[in-house]
Amino acid sequence: LSAQGSPLRVRSLPARGAAGSLPLGRLAGPLPLSRLGGPLLRRLSELLDRAAPGRGWRELAQRAGSRGTVRLSPQDLEQCSLQVLEPEGSPSWSLLKLLGDRGCTVVELAESLQALEHTEALRCLSYSGIKIIVQPDSQAVLSGQVVRLCCWATGHPFVHYQWFKQEKEVPHGNSPELILSSVSVKDSGFYICRVNSESSFMFSRWARLEVCELQDTPLPHGRLMGLPEDKLCICNQPQPQHLTVGDALVLECGAVGNPIPNYQWFRDGFPLANGSKNVYTVTYVDVGHQGTYWCHVFNDREDKDSKKVEVIVGRKAMAVECTEATDKVALLIGNMSYWNHPQLKAPMVDVYELTNLLRQLDFKVVSLLDLTESEMRSAVDEFLLLLDKGVYGLLYYAGHGYENYGNSFMVPIDAPNPYHSANCLCVQNILRLMQEKQTGLNVFLLDMCRKRNEYDDTILILDALKVTANIVFGYATCQGAEAFEIQQLGLANGIFMKFLKDRLLEDKKVTVLLDEVAEDMGKCPLTKGKQALEIRSSLSEKRALTDPVQQSTPSAESLARNLQWAKAHELPESMSLEFQCGVQIQLGFAAEFSNVMIIYTRIVKKPPEITACRAHITDFPLDLDVDPKETNKGTPEETGSYLVSKDLPKHCLYTRLSALQKLREHLIFTVCLHYEYSGIEDTMDERKEINVGKPLIAKLGLHHGFKTRNCPQTCCMPGYPFHNPVESSPEAAEYYIPSHCHPSSCPGVYHPNCACSTSITQPEACSCNGTSRILASRHEVQHYSPTVEKSNVPVETTDDTVELEFFLSDSLSLSEQQ
Repeated sequence: LSAQGSPLRVRSLPARGAAGSLPLGRLAGPLPLSRLGGPLLRRLSELLDRAAPGRGWRELAQRAGSRGTVRLSPQDLEQCSLQVLEPEGSPSWSLLKLLGDRGCTVVELAESLQALEHTEALRCLSYSGIKIIVQPDSQAVLSGQVVRLCCWATGHPFVHYQWFKQEKEVPHGNSPELILSSVSVKDSGFYICRVNSESSFMFSRWARLEVCELQDTPLPHGRLMGLPEDKLCICNQPQPQHLTVGDALVLECGAVGNPIPNYQWFRDGFPLANGSKNVYTVTYVDVGHQGTYWCHVFNDREDKDSKKVEVIVGRKAMAVECTEATDKVALLIGNMSYWNHPQLKAPMVDVYELTNLLRQLDFKVVSLLDLTESEMRSAVDEFLLLLDKGVYGLLYYAGHGYENYGNSFMVPIDAPNPYHSANCLCVQNILRLMQEKQTGLNVFLLDMCRKRNEYDDTILILDALKVTANIVFGYATCQGAEAFEIQQLGLANGIFMKFLKDRLLEDKKVTVLLDEVAEDMGKCPLTKGKQALEIRSSLSEKRALTDPVQQSTPSAESLARNLQWAKAHELPESMSLEFQCGVQIQLGFAAEFSNVMIIYTRIVKKPPEITACRAHITDFPLDLDVDPKETNKGTPEETGSYLVSKDLPKHCLYTRLSALQKLREHLIFTVCLHYEYSGIEDTMDERKEINVGKPLIAKLGLHHGFKTRNCPQTCCMPGYPFHNPVESSPEAAEYYIPSHCHPSSCPGVYHPNCACSTSITQPEACSCNGTSRILASRHEVQHYSPTVEKSNVPVETTDDTVELEFFLSDSLSLSEQQ
C-alpha cells in the first residue's frame, strides 16, 4: 500500500516510420517451414519467447492460425503454453513445430512476423551473401577537422551503401567512404552503414564520432591539419571551481585520438563512481565534494592525465544552524512479493533511489527487500545495534500497512489473510526502542496505507514514549486514507518518493523540507483529493539530514557499530578460474540490495584449438530457491536486475540471487564449462565447485529468528549495501548464450492490464511528468508482468555501440532499400 510516481528512464525502441518494409531474403520462398534447420528454429523460438507484448508466440499463433491453410485450436495453444512447465520447454518452439507439421511455409511465417513488426525474427529468415571487409572506426577529433568513415563490402552481383547518423539517413551518403568536411560539435553521434545486395542487406558496426570544441583560442587551420591522427591529445582542460553548498559542479575534459579516448575522473587520488564520461557533474554539492580533481584519459595505445584543479565548497548562510550528529544510520524496507496479498512494484525502485541519496548525506544505509515477519524482527535487532547516543536514525518503509488506534503497522510478506497486529510490526514500538538508545534524531517515512484494519480489534498497550524534541513522522497519506501506486509501463517511483527525492539533499530543517514536499505533492492533479502528505513532529531544534557527522576519535561503541554495518555489505572478491583445458573464466559479484547479489561470469581466455565453449553456474543452495530458467542470462535485465545494469561489465552471463537473508550455510555453487575441439563431435565438460562464504546480509543470520521483546510488536529493518564499483574487465570471448527469459523475472515493472483501484475508474493526466497513467491503491494492485522499454539514445561507452545495433537497426532496416 504505497504511493507510486514517475518512471525511471528505460530504453524504448525507436519510432517506426513508413519508409518501407524489411526484405525477407532468399529463404522466403515456397520452402516448407518444416524444412528449416533446428538451430534456426531454436533461434526463432528464443526471440519469440522473450518478445515484447504484442510480438510473441501467442500473437503469431493468432495470425498464422487465421489463415486458410493453417488452423490452430485452443487445445493446440494450451499444449504450447504447457511447455513452460518443462525444464527446457519453449512454447514458441512447440508452436513452430506445430505450424511446420500443418504445412505452413516460410513465406507465410514471414508475412505473419512482418504483420507483428518483429524485425529481429525476420532477420533470422534473411539470407545474405554480403561480407563487410572494412568496418568504420570510432574517432574523436577537433572541430574543423576532416573525418573519413570507411565501410567496404563484397556481395553478388554488386552492393549498394547507405550511411545513417543514428536512425536518419546521411544525405549523399551512398559511397563506401563517408567524408565529413570541417566537422562541428553537431556532427557528433553514432554512424552506421547499411550494405544492400539485391534483396539482402547487412549493417556495419556502429562508429562513434566525438567532436571536441576548443575552449581557448582556436588553432590555426594549418595546425588542425597537422595534428597527428593516432596520438592522444587533451585539448580541453578542467577548470578550478569555487562553489557554495547547493551549487552544481561541472568539470569537463576533452581529448582527441584514435582509438577513441576513455575517461576516468579522480578526486584526491580515488576514482569517482559515474566518472567515466568526459563531463563530470554533481547536481547538488556539499562540503564533502571539496577536493583536488583530475581526469585520466586513455585508450589502447597510451594514456594521459589532465591538469589537477581545486574545487572549493563553502557553506551558505543557512537557516539551519550547524548541528552535528555522532553518526547517521538509515533503515530502508521494501516489501513487494506478498504471499497472500496483492503484489506491489514501486518499493524496489523507491528503496534503491533513497539509498543512493542518503549515502550522499553520509548515512550508513541498510536495505532489504521482501522480508517475512521473523526476518523483519531479527533485522530490527541488528539495526538497533547501529544506534547510539546522538545518532540520527531514519526508517523508511514501503509496502502494505494499516493504522489502528494511532499505531502504524508494517505488513510482512508472509502475513496471513486477514492479518492482525500479532502478524505485523508496530512502528511506535520501534520508536520506543530507538529512544532507549538516546538517538539525536528519529525520522520515520512511512509509504503505506493508513486505513483501519477491520479484522483487528486489538488495542496495544505500549510502554510510554519519552518526551523528546527529536521525532519526525512523514506519512505518505493522511490518517484513514490509502496510499496509491501509479500503474504504467516500466520501472516507477512512488508518488511520495517522486517528490521527496527532488528535495532530500537540500540543507533545510527536516520539517521544512517535508512541508515543501507536501506542497509539491499538492500541485499534482493526479493525487489531489486522494492522497496528501501528513507530517507529525516534536522537533524543536533546527536539525537537518545534511548535518555533518562529528569528526572525533571513535568510541568502542562506534567501532562496533561500524563493524556490524560493514559485515552486512561485504561482497565476495572477484576471482579468475583456470580449467584444465586452458579456458579461463572471470567470476565477479555486485550488490543490488543488502540481500540481493548479482553474479556475472565471462570467458576471458580460450585456447585456439577449442572451437566453442560455454559456461554457466548452477547447483545453488536450496535455501535460496533459485529458478534455473532465470539464471545465466545474457543481460542483467533478463534476470530482473534493472537498477544496477549500467554499472555491470558488458558481455557476461548474469545471475541474480535474492533473499540472501535465508542463506543458512555458505554460498556454494558449481561453475560448469562445456567445450568442443576442432574435428571432434563430442562435447567435453569440466566443473568447479565455488565457496564464497556468506555474502552481504547472510553474515547476520536473520534466519535464526528473533529475540523475545517486552512487546510482541517489535519492528523490522531493511538495509542497503555500499555501492560497490564493478571493475571493468578485458573483452570477453564469445559465448553460446542461452536466452530464455521468464516473464515474471522482474519485480520492478508493470503490465498495463493490471486492475486499478475501484475508487478511481478513469486514467488521469499527471502534470508532474506529462504522461497519462492510472492510479491504484496498494490494496488493489494486482500481479504485473515485465515490459521494459528501450531507448535509442547512445551511451558514452565503447561497449554500448554493440547495444545500439540492436536498438537502432530496427528503424534503419525499415527504410527504403537501395
